[in-house]
Amino acid sequence: MSRVVRLHETGGPEVLRVERREVPVPGPGEILLRVRAIGLNRAEAMYRLGAYLEPTPLPTLIGYEASGVVEAVGDGVEGFAPGDAVSTIPAFSMSRYGVYGDHALVPVHAVARHPARLSWEEATSIWMQYLTAWGGLVEVGALRAGQTVIVTAASSSVGIAALQIARQVDATAIATTRSGDKAAALREAGADHVVATDHQDLAAEVARITAGRGAELAFDPIAGPGVEVLAQCMAMHGSILLYGRLTSEATPFPLIAAMQKQLRVQGYTLFQVTSDPAWLERGKAFVTAGLSPARCGRWSRGCSRSTTSPRRTGSWRATRRPARSSWCPERPARRCLALRPRALPLAIPPGASRPWTGLHWSSTHDPCVELQ
Repeated sequence: MSRVVRLHETGGPEVLRVERREVPVPGPGEILLRVRAIGLNRAEAMYRLGAYLEPTPLPTLIGYEASGVVEAVGDGVEGFAPGDAVSTIPAFSMSRYGVYGDHALVPVHAVARHPARLSWEEATSIWMQYLTAWGGLVEVGALRAGQTVIVTAASSSVGIAALQIARQVDATAIATTRSGDKAAALREAGADHVVATDHQDLAAEVARITAGRGAELAFDPIAGPGVEVLAQCMAMHGSILLYGRLTSEATPFPLIAAMQKQLRVQGYTLFQVTSDPAWLERGKAFVTAGLSPARCGRWSRGCSRSTTSPRRTGSWRATRRPARSSWCPERPARRCLALRPRALPLAIPPGASRPWTGLHWSSTHDPCVELQ
């Protein structure tokens, strides 16, 4: 028997139920993983609430991100064998597949190898954030060297990844945050400039930084009235990519600025990448190369890996989603995609009952959980 997390109703974390089931058998084109770590992300929280891009049929599994060891493969699966260390890519519907549990059945196209030096927690945490940012900036946004990108909600996992990827393509990254408290951390993470929107005029700052040209790309998960401000910040023929809706306010279309500057305002999701095999392969190659020690030079001094160990809590272990970068000693003009997990305090949701024994959840954004 194997533990699995299942939803029988939508709602808060208390609706997640740990159940027992027979270990599934992989069908054609499927892989069975023995799960070592899972990631918790906003998409899954929205799915749990019944407010995600796809409906939440009940009962349902849940979970996009996991790392673990291949236990069995179905007919027609090539390139993977039992014993391989792999991680999953969010390239499937949670109404059919879900990775919260001891074992996870996933389609082969949603499985990838990761650099062997990564821990299970790190390997779990790379694909959602880096592929989302890579697809938006590189494939859809066509960001090039010498251009400028505005990254809003820059301290989020995808925001940090976007800052790092902008560095990788030699673009200038302007990070936005509400207060200046995170400015130093955002610069360390890869931002060339940080604008605290609570007390700075974003349009004026972008004009100053770009000598009046404006930014070629804005990468925004917030939406709402701020889209009109972003439109004021854009260069001629610029693009605003909206990949989320963190605000509940209505999102106006910035018609006048769009006409004056011939702007493109477009919705974007990770599934634009994962539904296209060619895009997905390019994205996997980009991220893997960025995480490679050869890309970063030797792991020493400024490019060293963190030695911080996650704290154990019960029978599961959790860390915040790692996404920090460090200076690359052999390429000082860029930053590498070095991951540094940090310990995260956990708390059981109020009212949790016996099915929660040994399972702890965090109210903090973007942790990952390791099964022991």
